[in-house]
Amino acid sequence: QVHCVSGKVFFSTEAEPGELRRLKSGERLFLLLEKRPPLGVCGSRGKMLHDIKSLVTEKPKSWLDVIALWRNLRGHEGGKNDTVSQENPLPLKRKSEEETSMASKRQKMEQVKESVSEESLAEAGVVQERESDQDCWTESKTSLEDLSKSSGEEPAANEQLGFTFRVSCRCSGAIAKILPSQEVGRAVGIALMKQFGWRADLRNPSLEVFVHLNDVHTVVGIPLFRLPLANREYIKTAGLRSTIAWAMASLAEIRAGAFVLDPMCGLGTILLEAAKEWPEACYWGADISDPQLEGADVNIRTADLMDKIELLKASVKVLPLPSESFDTVISDIPFGKKFKITKDIQLLPDILQEMERVLRVGGTIVLLLSQDLHKCMDAITKCAENDSPEGTSEGTGETTTAKALNVDGNSSSSVNGVEKSFLSSRQTRFGSLVLDGIYEVSLGKTDAFIHKYRKISASGSR
Repeated sequence: QVHCVSGKVFFSTEAEPGELRRLKSGERLFLLLEKRPPLGVCGSRGKMLHDIKSLVTEKPKSWLDVIALWRNLRGHEGGKNDTVSQENPLPLKRKSEEETSMASKRQKMEQVKESVSEESLAEAGVVQERESDQDCWTESKTSLEDLSKSSGEEPAANEQLGFTFRVSCRCSGAIAKILPSQEVGRAVGIALMKQFGWRADLRNPSLEVFVHLNDVHTVVGIPLFRLPLANREYIKTAGLRSTIAWAMASLAEIRAGAFVLDPMCGLGTILLEAAKEWPEACYWGADISDPQLEGADVNIRTADLMDKIELLKASVKVLPLPSESFDTVISDIPFGKKFKITKDIQLLPDILQEMERVLRVGGTIVLLLSQDLHKCMDAITKCAENDSPEGTSEGTGETTTAKALNVDGNSSSSVNGVEKSFLSSRQTRFGSLVLDGIYEVSLGKTDAFIHKYRKISASGSR
């Protein structure tokens, strides 16, 4: 039972936590508390807030059942405690009543903002709000903590469970224009305190509740693991997001004994993900930058893959490698802040031609492109198609389909699919390459595209 929407995949399973950790293309994994159609947007804020609180109050037993499951799974995982989010493990120091002056409150607020900033970076695959939304998120959790402390109530359920929580909320679409994230988070938090007697704790909660409201769905969940699935213990220095790298390697259909090349390997994330998952292939990485190659070497040694991955210094425009010597070419065409070719976009045809040269017939090329490079590639392939006798014929061809693999943290990032037709039903060719698919992906604030090609004939022949 699998259901996909933009940014999320819903499924049922009886797998153990160890198996669930193998979901390499998912940013984070949540136990589902509530999944409903989008909340009705009406003129009455009171009615909308009542509907939001009903996420907790309508089925309290289902909440307790899911949390019992969460505790059970966390116990099987072998953790020392049930803390879900512990990026800052130091507990918040208690302050005496004499220290609750306005100045100390302002100081505390600054500490809270810094903590939330650090946590949001560590949880990049889950909380990808805009800067203004992040401020709302902080205010929401702070107000809940203050409300919890000032209430003076210590229900028996709270003492029995020793349970603390925080709410992380993200709103988008129509509801965000009426109710800010902090107000929604506060409503959910108050409902949880009244319903279960839990105490809000911003810094070191037992449980974290994520609420996501948009025009498509209403989703409430709790993260199963303390750290995102996207965190790889074998990667010393992160480059490309590991979930994207794994998805690219998966699309490449790497077989045992294959020779795989990343001609712009950077820190080697794609090679690392591929070699870990498909260890019976041989991997080569090339880059023109010494610092990048040094970082890749450290990553490879940390992952203990020295016998699987070879590195060489070379320009992607002139690779010192024999023609048709690799079964697979996978590469992230640079378009970030530090490394990019978008200002020198005329290099793209030369880069693709060199990749085509070293690829064997029947081999696969998988590329990650920015939106601008995606448009440029579309123009290149259409030009090649117009020059090709096959491209101008009216014969039947494959329908190229793109699956949107939104891998952001709110989904979080999760690799999910919504099919979209990007191109016509004719095959699109560049030399001996045939386009085999385009996959839209999200890198948080930036969208990108994975292009997949197959080589159907020797370079330069038709």
